Amino acid sequence: MGPPTLTDTEKYVTPKVAQPYWVKHAYEILVETAGRYNAVITYSELAEEVQRRSSLWTSSQMRNWIGALLADLVKVNHARDEPALVALVVRKDDGQVGAGYDEVLRVSGHPAIDDPLEREMHAAAARLECYRHWDADVPAGAQPTLTTRTREVRARTPRTAAAEERRGAVCPTCFMETPVSGACPNCD
Repeated sequence: MGPPTLTDTEKYVTPKVAQPYWVKHAYEILVETAGRYNAVITYSELAEEVQRRSSLWTSSQMRNWIGALLADLVKVNHARDEPALVALVVRKDDGQVGAGYDEVLRVSGHPAIDDPLEREMHAAAARLECYRHWDADVPAGAQPTLTTRTREVRARTPRTAAAEERRGAVCPTCFMETPVSGACPNCD
């Protein structure tokens, strides 16, 4: 859709000017999203919608301001003792939360999560909290799940040998995988 063509009397605003208004609209948009079980919204969809609803458009690229907008939302949710709505905002290409999700962890006193799958599972748990908090029709016994897009990407991405899990530890002397018992048959 894109921003409207502005007339000579209208101007784009800077993200700094628009931010207080965008936060209000982003909160409303994400509460609406949380009201639908397993719903998510992409960064670009959220950016477009906050500008549309507020009638405050910027010529600044989304990547230059969306992080600050989401950081403000994290603070709003934290102050209200609500689940982190930013867990509902995902990248279009892989359906995962971005690095900005670390703000959720920081504000709640947890360390950043380096492992992408672990971060996604944390975000999935936060999304489930959002759906429950904002009265989505959550099935009984629902468990945190990765987004549909993330599952699709993971299913078609071949696992490399380095990514495969080991069953046993690695011997510090000969670097061979040891049996589950832990004793290295080569060195013991």
